[in-house]
Amino acid sequence: MEKIADKIITFNRNLFYNGQLPDGFRVMNPYLDNPETLKVMSQFYKKYYNDNNSRRFIIGINPSRHGAGVTGVPFTDTKRLESVCGIPIMSAYTHEPSSVFMYEMIKEYGGAEKFYSDFYINSPFPLAIIRKTEKGNWINANYYDDKKLFDMTKEFMIESLKKHISIGLNTSEVFILGKKNADFINKLNKEEKLFDKFTILEHPRYIQQYKSKEKQAYIDKYLLAFNGLL
Repeated sequence: MEKIADKIITFNRNLFYNGQLPDGFRVMNPYLDNPETLKVMSQFYKKYYNDNNSRRFIIGINPSRHGAGVTGVPFTDTKRLESVCGIPIMSAYTHEPSSVFMYEMIKEYGGAEKFYSDFYINSPFPLAIIRKTEKGNWINANYYDDKKLFDMTKEFMIESLKKHISIGLNTSEVFILGKKNADFINKLNKEEKLFDKFTILEHPRYIQQYKSKEKQAYIDKYLLAFNGLL
């Protein structure tokens, strides 16, 4: 019988966005850009998802260019992929603030093996989006930063969410990271009725950037939510 790991790896291997994008936006596909990403991503899911157990779904926004945009694993930069998950990647070295928060929370939850046996993390738009600044630099972008961007990627996101769910996720309660993200997921959910209940948590990037002194309180909030106490 096909394991959840095999389903996720197949999804990622076939992941490709060929839809339109507004001017000044680009999509980064690590599975096409770096052969090693496919290798380490597969190792990760074979390590933690090689079963058919139902998991709860945590929904981010879209991968960052320093996290899953390199490793292929949501909220996991190369540092934590190696130091926590034991999977080195030789072709890149990245530090992602959101990954720092997530892995501190995962440690308090009981560690990576326990956490990933209970949860699956991904995004409605599962590839990194970047936009060009007035100075000509490329920076991280969110799928909801531009109305045209949301409209152009909407059908792809609905299809991606359905594919995530089809691996065997529990849809009775979904955990959404970021209040604005939740607003847009709610729009999709009203049309497609994918999830029964939303639990909204502050996004790790927001916590690291603006609330770092209160980080422990947010870790506690995550743990309470995951244990059904909120």
